[in-house]
Amino acid sequence: MSAIIDSSAIHAIFATPFPEGSFEGPTLQYLREVGARRNILLLAFAPKAAGTFFREAAVKTLNGQLIRLAHAQGGRDGTLYLPYVLRICLDSEAPETVAHVHMQAFESNRHLINALGLKPVIMIRNIADMLASFLDMLETDPVARAEGLNCQVPANFTELDRARKLDFMIDVIAPWYASYFATWKDFADADPDTVCVLQYRDFCRAPVDALWTALAHAGFVVSHAECEAALGEIWEAREIHRYNKGVAGRGNRYFTPAHFARLRALTAYYPQLESWLPDLLGEREGDPEASPAGADHNSARPPSTMISAPSI
Repeated sequence: MSAIIDSSAIHAIFATPFPEGSFEGPTLQYLREVGARRNILLLAFAPKAAGTFFREAAVKTLNGQLIRLAHAQGGRDGTLYLPYVLRICLDSEAPETVAHVHMQAFESNRHLINALGLKPVIMIRNIADMLASFLDMLETDPVARAEGLNCQVPANFTELDRARKLDFMIDVIAPWYASYFATWKDFADADPDTVCVLQYRDFCRAPVDALWTALAHAGFVVSHAECEAALGEIWEAREIHRYNKGVAGRGNRYFTPAHFARLRALTAYYPQLESWLPDLLGEREGDPEASPAGADHNSARPPSTMISAPSI
């Protein structure tokens, strides 16, 4: 590793930002200069939005490395950690870099993203489907139960009856998703050149295009053929990359009309989400994700045309 942690880096690390997270003067200038040295693919996906599958395909395409940019993963609501970012930006010999952080676009994160010139990518997916997939993970994965999602998962979660578990997903987990999408919608509206917004349904239909778009947004020069080859390799190993059921519309089979009413009420707190609601609530007319009848519409085709909906 050839990172040069010099006095300028030390000063930036110990500089105190303003309360909202912004920097000024020499520190801001230094962060801009250092951030321009390296492209970083920052996947700020919500949990269960294809993040693990997507990031592994990106790493394979770039022949790169997966790094951590958040202070810690426990709790999953990530905040960018400046020493980690500087370490990778200052390492002239490091491979191309991919980061995957479950993070909201809070003001502090936005200031650091802008100061470093990062180009985050997010994925819009039906919230009920993500909650269904998340529930499956909580029921089977003790590590996931220990981490939660900006919350504590009850120690007796696996012993709860099904109805109680579903209520927990809507009452405790779903508010994070509503806030997550609201913060990123604000950021994307304010700075569309910085935030790349992908659609999960488009990723399932044209994964090569989605992967290429994300990489190009972050400044990487790759071909569609390289993306397709990488997706093919990762597809063959999809089980170790947390590939889940591979169907859309499962949320309709898990949650009741009362649960969906609660989801609508949660998202209604954020009027900026109006244009995203058909996708977030699975109510897009003609979309096979919008009804259980379309749940198997995307089963197991090759990556060059369509993939069976991957999950983190």
